Amino acid sequence: MNRINVNFCGVEFKNPVIPASGTFGYGREYEQFYPLSKLGGISVKGTTLHRREGNPGPRVAETPSGMLNSVGLQNGGVDKFINYELPNLVTKDTRIIANIAGSTIEECAELAEKLNGTAVDMIELNISCPNVKQGGAAFGTDCNVAGAVTKAVKDVTEKPLMVKLSPNVTSIVDIAKSVEANGADAVSLINTLLGMRIDIKTRRPILKNNVGGLSGPAVFPVAVRMVWQVANAVKIPVMGMGGIATWEDAIEMMMAGAGAVQVGAAIFADPYAPVKIAEGMQKFCEDNGINNISEIVGTVKPW
Repeated sequence: MNRINVNFCGVEFKNPVIPASGTFGYGREYEQFYPLSKLGGISVKGTTLHRREGNPGPRVAETPSGMLNSVGLQNGGVDKFINYELPNLVTKDTRIIANIAGSTIEECAELAEKLNGTAVDMIELNISCPNVKQGGAAFGTDCNVAGAVTKAVKDVTEKPLMVKLSPNVTSIVDIAKSVEANGADAVSLINTLLGMRIDIKTRRPILKNNVGGLSGPAVFPVAVRMVWQVANAVKIPVMGMGGIATWEDAIEMMMAGAGAVQVGAAIFADPYAPVKIAEGMQKFCEDNGINNISEIVGTVKPW
C-alpha cells in the first residue's frame, strides 16, 4: 500500500519528494543510480528565455553544515528545454515541474506562455532573480512587484502556478499573501539565504560573485519556521524546502505545513537522498498507522 502519494495543487504525485531546481539538472546524471520513476517529481534546472552561461568560477564554496553557490542560472534556454530535455523527461514516469526565471515581468510571462501545450505538470516561478527594470532588486523582495509578476504569469499560463519565495526579506508572510492574492496556486519556500565566505590568505571572497546562496542543513530551522508561518497565513498549498537531508526532516517540514517537499543540497552528498527519504516516510506511515502522509500536514502543536 502506497501511503505517501499526495495531491498537490491538483497534481497527483506518487510521493511528496522532489529534487529541487538546480540540484538535479534534468535527471540524466542520476539515472545511473536509480530510475527517476522512484521520485515524486523533478523541479528542473532554472530555465530562462535565452541561453545563459552563468557566473564565472569559483561559484561553489563549502560552509559549516552546507554550501554556498552562485552558479547564476546556467542553462540552455527554454527552447532547448522544450525540444531536447522535455522529450526525455516525459518517458521517466514522474511529474515535471518547470522552474522559470526572467529579468523582467514580460520575460517571465513569455517563458510561461511558451510552456503551454507541453507535458510540463506545473510551473515554479523563481522570484528571487533581479528585476532589471526595478534597479536590480529581486522580484520577491517587494510585495507589489511579487504580486505583479505573479499576475502576469498567471494570466498567460494554463499550468498550475507555484511561486518560489526568497527568505531574504523582512516578512515572507507578506510576500506569500501578495502572490496568493494575485493568482498563485501554491508557494514553495525557502530559496537560499544570502551568504559569503572569505579566503583569509588572499583576503578575497571565495566566490567570484562575492556572495552566494546558502543551502544545506544550516538553513533547515529557518526553513521550517518560514514554512510554518506561511502555511498558517495562506490558503494555498505550500511546498517546503531548505536543508532537508533525512526522512525525519521531511516529516518535520510536513508537520510544519508543507504538502510536499523538495530536496536540494543533500543530493550532492548522497545522490540516493530523495529515494531514501521517500522510503523512510513510507515506513514512518506504516509504523505509526498513518494511511496517507497528507494526514500529518500542519499537525504541529505550538505551545
